[in-house]
Amino acid sequence: MKFAHLADCHIGGWRDPKMRDLSIKAFSMAVDKCIENQVDFAIIAGDLFNTAVPGFDGLKETVAKLKELKDSHIPVYIVAGSHDFSPSGKTMIDVLENAGLVTNVVKGSVEDNKLRLNFTIDGKTGAKITGILGRKGMLDKSYYESLDKDSLENEDGFKIFVFHTALSEFKPEDMANMESSPLSLLPKDFNYYAGGHVHYVFSTVEPYYGPIVYPGPTFPNNFRELEKLSKGSFFIFSEGKLDKIDLPVMETVKISVDCENKSAEQAEADIKEAIKKEEVSGKVVTLRLSGILNSGNLANIDFKGIFNDLYNKGAYYVMKNTAGASTKEFETVNVDFSTIEDIEDKLVEEHIGQTDLYNKDEEKSMVSALMVALNSEKKEGERNLDFEQRVKDDLKNIFDIK
Repeated sequence: MKFAHLADCHIGGWRDPKMRDLSIKAFSMAVDKCIENQVDFAIIAGDLFNTAVPGFDGLKETVAKLKELKDSHIPVYIVAGSHDFSPSGKTMIDVLENAGLVTNVVKGSVEDNKLRLNFTIDGKTGAKITGILGRKGMLDKSYYESLDKDSLENEDGFKIFVFHTALSEFKPEDMANMESSPLSLLPKDFNYYAGGHVHYVFSTVEPYYGPIVYPGPTFPNNFRELEKLSKGSFFIFSEGKLDKIDLPVMETVKISVDCENKSAEQAEADIKEAIKKEEVSGKVVTLRLSGILNSGNLANIDFKGIFNDLYNKGAYYVMKNTAGASTKEFETVNVDFSTIEDIEDKLVEEHIGQTDLYNKDEEKSMVSALMVALNSEKKEGERNLDFEQRVKDDLKNIFDIK
């Protein structure tokens, strides 16, 4: 038996078109490698898309690659992630399943206040696959707490549990504040646990549990991930052996400059000197500044000129992070959030509950979906009328208006 385990593709996640293209290329490369390695099936452990209603361009490319898997007789088994999830209960995963391109393995019923999951059986290998979808704010935890584990643990055969949540025991230090669940919430005695959501690469085997695996994203989804991971990845599991497959769609050059006790002019000179040492042509460049300037401020640094120099040297895309830098003249207070979504979630959490129309969980999920829909941008060549109608259709879907 040989299968692929992907997670956190986040198609459409990057706001910049050039970076969105790279995330799609990474997913395409992953599909090509699945076909090349002749896997029996593929698992996607949540967040195939960055939103429940993805943009057309990313959707078109994704559907085309899923069709290639189907034509190669490689079934795709999937769960919705915290970004795929929609408060209306309708997601693009449902559309893909109705088209015969994927199979959603989150199937079951509630009986006597217990969640009883059904297995999806792979026709070629006989593998039995089930799992639980992911929701923002750990709202999926209640599913695990009501799970009928006995029926799952007593099932014979090769079993795979697909999940989209962080496990408390395995969080790295830089994710200590991430909401998570204990390992004990997962059913025991499965042969493989296909995880997603945490965006780091990890695998372990614990007593009473088979391999517990997080493959990382197929492409980094923010500045920090680009620095830390450089590229995406997924795993192929074959006869008990786990192989990490890298997805190097483009190299990343990481430039870091310590501004401690320097003037803004000195910091700018150091940045330019660091750039001279790097070959940036055809690469993504990340520029991180840290430390406290002893004179001047960050606005005195000619970032526009620096970026122009990098693009003139052929850089594919350039981004900077100055959250760790400040000045003695005016020190800013920086709140450490790993992603823009973390900041948005915090703001939503602080303001929900001011209406009686929905309960807090429903309101939080709906507001998140609204923020994504209302942030939609007009596509190149799209008429204003078509753009407005597309946004209206997205809003109708969120509010479940017929």
